[in-house]
Amino acid sequence: MHKIELSPDLLAQIRAQRDTLHPFASIDIRRTAHVIVDLQNGFMEPGAPVEVPVAREIVPNVNQISSAVRKHGGKNIFLRMTVDLESQASWSNWFAYLQGKRSGALLAKAFAREAHFWQLWPELEVADADLLVEKTRFGAFVPGASRLHEILQGQDIDTLIITGTLSNCCCESTARDAMQMNYKVIFVSDANAALSDAAHNSTLDNMAFLFADVMSTEEVLAAVGRK
Repeated sequence: MHKIELSPDLLAQIRAQRDTLHPFASIDIRRTAHVIVDLQNGFMEPGAPVEVPVAREIVPNVNQISSAVRKHGGKNIFLRMTVDLESQASWSNWFAYLQGKRSGALLAKAFAREAHFWQLWPELEVADADLLVEKTRFGAFVPGASRLHEILQGQDIDTLIITGTLSNCCCESTARDAMQMNYKVIFVSDANAALSDAAHNSTLDNMAFLFADVMSTEEVLAAVGRK
């Protein structure tokens, strides 16, 4: 697991600004969705195209949160990074300039619909009532990237619990936009994963500073179960 270290100076600043470290310690679980970001074979398997080793280690925490959310009446939504012809055309600068030709082709093949690496990691606990949603950008709220916002609005969701990988890419991108779209965001410190402790902790600092309530799995479980 990541060695989690939020900046002490930042935590002091947050306390002074908000009067509490956890503004969302009390939530309405019926209006809460646990959004699990990209825990797919392509990020999870040893030797996968975008292997994030710590992502395998957070799965028990993710499953605990999913179970608690189901039990108390919330929603679980599993996002899957998806690359198709439309996304390659409409996001052409990413593929043309920020990926090498070989790397871009590898990602397109790996995260094509129904490909092995596109599938959810088999150790995730997914129930029939859970939702699976495709996304074609790092952030799920980019216009046209996914149906997430429409689904949440249709179910009167106002609070999101974010878990998954990579902390500093798809998870952070989704959380930043969610906060600015007026969702309450909880970013789980030990149920998100990056490629290094430094990258992960930088994201936690960013989230805590402006965008989210950063909680541990234990703290999230307490919030979910609190009446």
